[in-house]
Amino acid sequence: MNKQEAQQRVDELRMLLDKANKAYYQDAQPFISDKEFDEYLAELNKLEQKFDLSDPTSPTQRVGGEPSSDFDTVEHPIPLLSLDNTYNEEELNDFDRRVHDLLEHDDFTYLVELKFDGAAIRLRYENGTLALGATRGDGERGDDITRNIKTIKDIPLQLEDDYPDIVEVRGEAYMEREAFVRMNEHREQQGLNAFANPRNSTAGSLKMQDPREVARRPIRFFSFDLLSEGTDTNITQYQKMEWLEKFGLPVCEHYKLCSDIQQVHKQIEEWKDLRHDLPYETDGVVIKVNEEKYRETLGTTSKAPRWAIAYKFEAEQATTVLQDITLQVGRLGKITPVAELKAVELAGTTVKRASLHNEDEIHRKDIRIGDRVVVEKAGEIIPQIVTVVNPNRNDRGSRFEMPERCPACNQELVKLGEDVDWRCINPECPPQIRQRIEHFASRDAMDIDGMGEAVVDQLVTESLISNYADLYELKKEQLLPLERMAEKSAQNLIDAIEGSKDQPLDRVIYAMGIRFVGKTVARDLAHGFKTMDALMEADQEDIENIESIGPKIAQSVVEFFSQDHNRDIVANLRNHGLTLQMEEEQQASQKLKDKKFVLTGSLPSLTRKEATELIQKHGGSTTSSVSGNTDYLLVGDSPGSKYDKAQELNIPIIDQAAFLELIDEEI
Repeated sequence: MNKQEAQQRVDELRMLLDKANKAYYQDAQPFISDKEFDEYLAELNKLEQKFDLSDPTSPTQRVGGEPSSDFDTVEHPIPLLSLDNTYNEEELNDFDRRVHDLLEHDDFTYLVELKFDGAAIRLRYENGTLALGATRGDGERGDDITRNIKTIKDIPLQLEDDYPDIVEVRGEAYMEREAFVRMNEHREQQGLNAFANPRNSTAGSLKMQDPREVARRPIRFFSFDLLSEGTDTNITQYQKMEWLEKFGLPVCEHYKLCSDIQQVHKQIEEWKDLRHDLPYETDGVVIKVNEEKYRETLGTTSKAPRWAIAYKFEAEQATTVLQDITLQVGRLGKITPVAELKAVELAGTTVKRASLHNEDEIHRKDIRIGDRVVVEKAGEIIPQIVTVVNPNRNDRGSRFEMPERCPACNQELVKLGEDVDWRCINPECPPQIRQRIEHFASRDAMDIDGMGEAVVDQLVTESLISNYADLYELKKEQLLPLERMAEKSAQNLIDAIEGSKDQPLDRVIYAMGIRFVGKTVARDLAHGFKTMDALMEADQEDIENIESIGPKIAQSVVEFFSQDHNRDIVANLRNHGLTLQMEEEQQASQKLKDKKFVLTGSLPSLTRKEATELIQKHGGSTTSSVSGNTDYLLVGDSPGSKYDKAQELNIPIIDQAAFLELIDEEI
């Protein structure tokens, strides 16, 4: 294939993948499978790299770039103001009267939109290409989070149709309920604290330093306002919504044109019920004067426009009795108190349980068994106890105290470092054993097909296994007596277990269930240490020298391998023939042998990952911080504090061109 043929195929793939993204994320009507999408994306990436056909608007650019040291501040040409809120019909009628008084006529309409419970962001398109993404900040200034914004697949990198030269878009980033729940489940599996609600999680995700991590968060986007130079002053908000859709930007389907305030009230009542059926959180309705030409007359206060207002829904609450507090044991030993409630209807569902988070939260709210409590589900996926009804009564139960020992295995509970959670650190605790084995066999780990929850439960109950290394000692004859296990299914499971021995080292590290070690960290550890033995013997400083790994993760890895039980399991995995070392990578040269590099800033045409791979390919290594042992600081645009540190220590500072000259490579 020559470059001309490659360009033709690249154009075809970009068009196909853009169309697939729109169908999946905006129209909810995918026409290719995830597997096909990934294969086409991999083909496109390979062609772009091989024939130097990279383009900032390509679908391959959505995977995120290298971490940045901080965010630049950007001025908003038109302030991103907040909205005044109202919670009742009377205040909404007052808003309507004020609009009439200021305009001195009633020749206007209202556009009513859902109010999303997310994070407001601003987009700027120049000649149709996404040039800037920013947070609202203080309304006048926000953070430049363009790299993170580009990872949100709802947001097009290139506008469609006949767009103006400069387009400013306002919108809301959010998370859908089910995706938020799945993300929290994944965090719990890694020993991380769950997020309280989708809004906080979205806002926090947008401010993360590493776009690759942002790309892994299930962030969605709705646009709701459009600003462009030379816009006709007679345009309406309703027309803006149509234009946003025409330009390829996602718009929520729930917006309604209302002729007067009575129709607005009617629409609010309809959406009060609708919101329970929506896949995302909405905490109210936004009412805007539809005609843009009247907005200048209506003006703004110091913080909010006078031509718009937010009507907030009442929080969904119910009162019931706290019958008991039970304890759940997580895969990594976290003990979570759970409120067992007298069943109550709330937000269209029957609620019997509510999360109590931890002992400190229970004490802060002074929640006791037997209390009548207010339960809320507004803005929360899992019901929460808001407060206690009549906490001053004389017949209250005793103050809750966390037991000293694990409810499942009677091991003494501990708190690790500054962690607020109590944990059971017994590696043979039954609930942990089951969940650890399930995690080990899961698709993203060792991918043992057929090793589901029911099978694991039977294997542990029948004492056939006591940890995940025991899986490799199972015989078909032992499986046949299990429920729903026939000759063929038993053989298939044995074959799947045997086949998992070929999984690479990073999968094995992830499967072992080390706290804070997800798939990405496991991959970094595998590439950094090459063998399980080297990782097991590494100290905290060695592990922190791996790019992207900080003290918390490093300490967790060291603690894991300090336990004899875990080292014995590794020995058993080795005896059973699992892959405990990286495949040998072919070295291009030894030009950088024993040289330690630190990277900072954005390189012109190399991602941080690509630069790191080139360094390793020529015998060098990378670390995350500048020290006296650093041989080179490789810098790009907007270098951080590492640049100043290197200057202080007289470390050689080189740019991409000098680096490529060192290794005699051309990009």
